[in-house]
Amino acid sequence: MSQEAERVYTINLGKVWLSPNNQRAKRAINMIKEFSRRHMKTEQIKIDQELSQVVWQRGIRSPPRKIRVKMAKTDDGYVLVSPYEEDVKPKTEEKTRKEKSTDAKEQKEEQVETKEKVDESKPKEEKDAKPKEDKKEKPKKESKSEKPEKKSTAKKPAKKSK
Repeated sequence: MSQEAERVYTINLGKVWLSPNNQRAKRAINMIKEFSRRHMKTEQIKIDQELSQVVWQRGIRSPPRKIRVKMAKTDDGYVLVSPYEEDVKPKTEEKTRKEKSTDAKEQKEEQVETKEKVDESKPKEEKDAKPKEDKKEKPKKESKSEKPEKKSTAKKPAKKSK
């Protein structure tokens, strides 16, 4: 067995949630061991400390529903189960969210600057005159206090008790 076998699995831990809430994380660890015994065909299983921390991270009552693991069979004859860390290569063509948001902010700032330049070219008198005229041209809306109110002068008779 000089050849090391490494495999990556996604283990569904959904059935853990059927057990009592104060035993779920323990059951999740046992399910990971059972899964690795079945798929790697060996009884000697060692769970990495990092994987255990991932399962126990949210406490005993709420372990994750799925977990991605890497199982490596070693020369000593045991299987080491550890969390799978994916090597993500950054794409040079696509911009990240942060870069996109900063580009959008820069474009907005440029638009604001161009508007300010256009406004500066106009004389101040025209700027002040336009808003005053706009206010006069708009028709006034009727408010509730201006509407005629209906008043009833007749009194309702009181209910008689029997």
